[in-house]
Amino acid sequence: MKFGLHISIAQGVEHAPLRAMAAHCECFQIFSRSPHGGTVRKIDAAAADAFKENLAKGEAKDFFIHSPYYINFASENNRIYHGSISAIKSEMEVADLLGARGVVTHLGSSKDMDGEQAKQKLVAGLVKVFEIPSSTKGTKPKYLKYRAKLLLEITAGSGNIMGDSFEEIGYFIEEVEKTIGKDILGVCFDTAHAFASGYDLRTDMAVKKTFSDFDKIVGLDRIKLIHLNDSAADLDSHVDRHANVGKGKIGIEGITAILHELQERDLDFVLETPSSGSEDDLELLKNIRKEIIR
Repeated sequence: MKFGLHISIAQGVEHAPLRAMAAHCECFQIFSRSPHGGTVRKIDAAAADAFKENLAKGEAKDFFIHSPYYINFASENNRIYHGSISAIKSEMEVADLLGARGVVTHLGSSKDMDGEQAKQKLVAGLVKVFEIPSSTKGTKPKYLKYRAKLLLEITAGSGNIMGDSFEEIGYFIEEVEKTIGKDILGVCFDTAHAFASGYDLRTDMAVKKTFSDFDKIVGLDRIKLIHLNDSAADLDSHVDRHANVGKGKIGIEGITAILHELQERDLDFVLETPSSGSEDDLELLKNIRKEIIR
């Protein structure tokens, strides 16, 4: 188990590994661009080389890129839909350039169409992320094989947000991989989102049931990253509000149970808790780990 934080890329992506080292991270997550859209600053070869040099100086070798928040693979607005596909393609390219283990993405909202139509459009959009454009009509599409994995993040399910159930996540993975090949997609399991979606994580028994259900429906091997967040919102509230570790509705018992349940797996855990207490949260997790594995 390796623990880390979401790290700023202010003044350039190459500075992120040094910030991660200063915060005593064992892994970390970044945005490669503004999460809210706008001008995208190109990461050139010099910046990528500087990033890798700084990465080699610290303990944290595993890192992940989080995609922008505006991604919506189920939008009827072509600018948003095709912009989402283009943005994730770009993020996957950046991930391979820098050496990231994966790109985390939200999936979008079905508010523009009925549920089944939205699911089909979402699957088609994910497939297009991997499709190699061809100028010849009628030829069978070919697909890119990125080194990084595209990780579908479980959501809290507020409104018409998609990807809030294990069944939906499993469906999207299965349908996309029917077309582009096996073992292409992974999962980012956000504990606060899963809890808000109705999956109990407050006790040993609840945690065992939740991850047993996930294993049956999706497969635990699909989880490549855990967003280890406590939840300020209630179970099954469908409200996305993170809390510092032990200060929310999951609580310290639940967080400890999650770590105990997943301790045998080679997983990275990134905190997205309120920044005022995130480094304290990181230290708390390391202390819990000592108790679990001693």
